[in-house]
Amino acid sequence: MTQYVGQAMPRYGGIGQVTGTTKYVDDIVLPGMLYAKCLRSPVHKGIVRKLDLSAAEAVPGVVGTLTAADIPGQNLYGFSGDQPVLNNEHLRYKGEPIAAVVAVDEDTCMEALEKVKLEIEEQEPVFDMLEAIKPGAPIVRPGTTHNLLEFFPGVTTRILKLGDVEQGFAEADYVFEDRFVHNVQDHAPIEPHVSVAYWDAADQLVIHTVSQMPYFHLRYLQPIFNLPLSRIRYVGGVIGGAFGAKNDIHADHIAGLAALKFRKPVKYRWTKREDLSYSTKRGAWVFEYKTGIKKDGRITARHIKQWHDTGAYGALSVYAVEKCGMFAAGAYHIPNILVESQIIFTNKPIASSMRGFGVINGQTCVEVHMNKIAEAIGMDPWELRFINAWRDGDQGVTRYTVQGAGGLEAMKKLAELTGVQLPDHLMAMSSRRR
Repeated sequence: MTQYVGQAMPRYGGIGQVTGTTKYVDDIVLPGMLYAKCLRSPVHKGIVRKLDLSAAEAVPGVVGTLTAADIPGQNLYGFSGDQPVLNNEHLRYKGEPIAAVVAVDEDTCMEALEKVKLEIEEQEPVFDMLEAIKPGAPIVRPGTTHNLLEFFPGVTTRILKLGDVEQGFAEADYVFEDRFVHNVQDHAPIEPHVSVAYWDAADQLVIHTVSQMPYFHLRYLQPIFNLPLSRIRYVGGVIGGAFGAKNDIHADHIAGLAALKFRKPVKYRWTKREDLSYSTKRGAWVFEYKTGIKKDGRITARHIKQWHDTGAYGALSVYAVEKCGMFAAGAYHIPNILVESQIIFTNKPIASSMRGFGVINGQTCVEVHMNKIAEAIGMDPWELRFINAWRDGDQGVTRYTVQGAGGLEAMKKLAELTGVQLPDHLMAMSSRRR
């Protein structure tokens, strides 16, 4: 291994990418291949009162259509199991798939979609998560009485607790509070969401996917197709950008269902406009931080409240919020921590994973918060971080024991690289001891 450590190595697959010879899922073209396009909700919230696909089916080149009635298994999927494949009842966000057209090419699909007769009883949506939890707010999910996700039946607030936060604030010389708002963010990968599905000679449904999580997704697809796993061949390949966007199923289910119904190869590909408008996003977040601190810089308590906008469906929000809560107090020794988390439904596209998923939102808040505290008490921000940084044996909010802490060593290296001369007493500190 010594010939590799510290050496610049050629990027795996790099030559193919820069020369244009790498093959992506969208490069797959099969004899007799059909194409699919989805009819999407034109409104943010509403009830489908009429869906007539007959004129679309009569367009020359159209092979047929897909609705929820064509799904041989269950019409629900996703990490929360609450998301319809095709929704022709209660629409929850603009762009939600209602039905699909399958034709000889994409242009024919688009022509057919324009001929669909769709009548929707539009309803009042809610977009701001803090408005969504006020009394009298429009209800996002039919049959429910509030817009809060329940972590367990009847439990809408996830609480993580270490020590006694009120006692910690009582011991503090200063208490500082901050509020942070994070808006929706898109991944904007170059490669579109795309899938190709067909039946092979062994009578297996083959799906070429851009999934970042093929084993998870195969588990969610199997109940939709109502096929044994032995009859589904899920083929991953080179991914042309994802950043968390392809941790959710976007195209595989539609392509697979079309191949099931029409017994021909089918490609389903999102446009960039569809991707930017309707695909999963890094959801919006609101944080409130309250920190108690002694005059010498030692943190005695930290209370964090977080509200996360999951959009129309749950997706990965529970995982995100719990992970964020575990680390939102920062990599600091704090004996008393309380984290309260809520997830809120709105009529927006679904919130899901993005780079640094479930960690980066809280970390950006806590570090800005630390800088503001340092300025307020007249302490160098390096000093404040060195005093409180995790050492081996410290505890996190879920009572995990910190092992292999390296924050102090990382900060020393950062100071060296940026030309900051740290004082001797900081340089003498080690993550191995407090």
